[in-house]
Amino acid sequence: MDPYEILYHPYVTEKTMNFMDKNNAIEFVVKRDADKKQIKKAVEEMFEVKVKEINTRITKRGKHAVVTFMPEFKAEDIGMRIGIF
Repeated sequence: MDPYEILYHPYVTEKTMNFMDKNNAIEFVVKRDADKKQIKKAVEEMFEVKVKEINTRITKRGKHAVVTFMPEFKAEDIGMRIGIF
C-alpha cells in the first residue's frame, strides 16, 4: 500500500508542538482503517526514520496517530522537512 494513502497530514496544535519537544513525537491524521503496523511502515518509508512507538485514537475529525521516534532521529528535524515550522 502506498504510504501517501495512509498518512494524510500532520496534526499541529500548541499541545502537539510541546509533545514534539518533550517526547520526540509527531501527531498525524491517518486513514481510519489503517493499523499500527501499516502506519509504522508508512512513516519509516516516507521519512527514512525508525519508529519507537505508535499510539492511535479515533476522534470526530478522524483517526490520529502519535508517532514516537527512536532517540537517534529528532522529531524537530522531521517537522522541518515536512513544513510544520
